[in-house]
Amino acid sequence: MTATEPETLDVALADEFSTLLVGIQRLVRRRLRQATDEPRLRGAQVELLRLVMDSPGLRVSEAAEELCLAGNSVSTLVNQLVARNLLRRESDPADRRAALLHATPEAVERIEAWRRRRRALMGDIVAGLPPREREALAAALPALRQVAEGLRTPPGEEER
Repeated sequence: MTATEPETLDVALADEFSTLLVGIQRLVRRRLRQATDEPRLRGAQVELLRLVMDSPGLRVSEAAEELCLAGNSVSTLVNQLVARNLLRRESDPADRRAALLHATPEAVERIEAWRRRRRALMGDIVAGLPPREREALAAALPALRQVAEGLRTPPGEEER
């Protein structure tokens, strides 16, 4: 083996991995959309709603940081979701200029229904794998979590 072969393997693995992740996410979204008649939400809108449901009272600036989006992009998403009665804004009592975000009951039900459909879909797919493949998938979860954490950390800010 030459010195460049492991690097070439890492690049090929990373390329196939990222291609598979994008493809899997697209296929999951497509299958879940087929199972509902509700007006479609864009991916960023769903991400924001899920984040607000997990952290009620989140500020727009905090949501922007967590989603790695510009503040004005999140403000646009907030306005869209408020107009659809899926999100509500409250003034922050500590700072009247800031808004605190809360999911509406309609949004909570919609996201919970989506989560149930996603769990069922992925549960069926995973259950259909041979036992060794399920074990391999479970064994890969810690590495996948590390990949996700690595993507959350902005370049140049890696822990030292």
